[in-house]
Formats: sequence, C-alpha cells, structure tokens
Amino acid sequence: MDRNNDSYKPVSCDLHSQYELAIMHKNKLHLTYQSDNYSSVSSIVTPTDVQTKNKAEYLIAVTSNGENICIRLDHITEMRILS
Repeated sequence: MDRNNDSYKPVSCDLHSQYELAIMHKNKLHLTYQSDNYSSVSSIVTPTDVQTKNKAEYLIAVTSNGENICIRLDHITEMRILS
C-alpha cells in the first residue's frame, strides 16, 4: 500500500503557521512522524519549505546528516521547535 495515496487530513492553520515561522527563523525542529512504510521516525531537521502537491501539503527539510526529506504534514505526530 502506498502511504502517499491515503486521504490527506489538513493540519490546523496554527500548526501550519508554526512550520512557516520555523522556516523563516531557520529554527531546527524535533519531529516524530510515520514514514511511508508506517514505521515511526524521530529526527531533528531544518525545515526549508512547505509545498503542496497532489492535494496534500509537505514539509521539505534537511536532516542533521544532510539528507533532504519530504514529509506529509498529516503524517507528523509530534513537532517541537528547538531554540
């Protein structure tokens, strides 16, 4: 089953704003999210953009080891802004 074909559940405007502010202020985020194979992933990332594609929104980010990742916003189960 392809995880990206699940029905997208929009995130709150407040949460969306938090992602945008983190990008603007270049804050790192500690995220917990479900990967495409349904495993839980915990990672510290630097968010770079929020994009919409295929009627879903995605956080574009760089991990601490330099990997570019794309996470569907409704697959993020926990987000904490790091100072």
